[in-house]
Amino acid sequence: MKNQNVLRNIFISIGVLLALTQLLTAGTRERVPTTPLVSPQRTFATFDAPGGHISPSGINSAGAITGTYYMGSYPDLLFHSFLRTADGTFITIDPPGSTGAYVGWSYGLVGSPINAAGAITGTYTDASFVSHGFLRTADGTFTTFDPPGSTFTIPQGINPAGAIAGYYFDADFVGHGFLRAPHGTTTEFDVPGAFVTLAGGINQAGTIAGSYLDANFVEHGFVRAPDGTITTFDVPDAVFQTTLTGINPAGAITGHYLDENFVGHGFLRASDGTVTTFDPPSSIDTFPVGGINPAGATVGHYYDGTFGGDHGFLRAPNGTFTNVDVPASLYTAPAVINPAGVITGYYVDASGQDHGFLIMSAQRR
Repeated sequence: MKNQNVLRNIFISIGVLLALTQLLTAGTRERVPTTPLVSPQRTFATFDAPGGHISPSGINSAGAITGTYYMGSYPDLLFHSFLRTADGTFITIDPPGSTGAYVGWSYGLVGSPINAAGAITGTYTDASFVSHGFLRTADGTFTTFDPPGSTFTIPQGINPAGAIAGYYFDADFVGHGFLRAPHGTTTEFDVPGAFVTLAGGINQAGTIAGSYLDANFVEHGFVRAPDGTITTFDVPDAVFQTTLTGINPAGAITGHYLDENFVGHGFLRASDGTVTTFDPPSSIDTFPVGGINPAGATVGHYYDGTFGGDHGFLRAPNGTFTNVDVPASLYTAPAVINPAGVITGYYVDASGQDHGFLIMSAQRR
């Protein structure tokens, strides 16, 4: 029963219905390279969790990294949240009483789960297999919280002021968005007509970016303004899915979408609503796209159709692409990029083991 409940919690957080579409993204489409890929000299650092698999999901301006790692194998998996400080110290940061803790483990949504002050937000499961939200301040103090009526709380992003955005499921398994103010007051909201509202990132102004599922389980994007006004949108070529994965201080949003052939592509939505779609040269599937920093640089993953052709990428503010591959890796998945252009994510080595990585001096100047 314990394992079943833990797995149930994981599947809710990643969105089973959405994950099914990811399995179908192996389409083909010819790309005409318009921008050369370049690989400038960078400084790589790799790191591992103690005896486990690792998934970094956030990095702040100081270079502190947070995310999730797990130990064991199915069905006996143990999940923990972590903080890797700027000096490289690795700390497990599970809330007291936790039987499993997760930071940034939600399908597609990348919500900057750590802010400049070092405050981190995430989800943990208690001894009764009920999942709650948590806030960990830089001094290590934990605060747990749940919106009223929540049976599963999934915080996603925290802004510099300490406001937290995320979503939760009620007893009827309906998903709602929430905003937790720095003083602790929670505001719940739903996109009109949504079956599930998946709030993700929140910027300095309090603008929230996220996705929602309609009654047909088709995924769309939305933006919630600080006054509560909600604007929905789809990328023009999107048929099955528009997933928002990051928002920067200017209100620029990044994400990915699936076209009619279930092929993934990246997009950037400017604060005025203008949408630009993109794919790295030679990509036949751009998926997933990660976060966006204040300068407008974006990171993500693409597949070029060849054996071992899984690559990370950096898209500069001017639209040029750079491959971001950890040396000798089979798969590199950048997740987020901080204001200084430092990138973190994970990679898979030749033996199939995953590791965390940090790439410095990656952003174009």
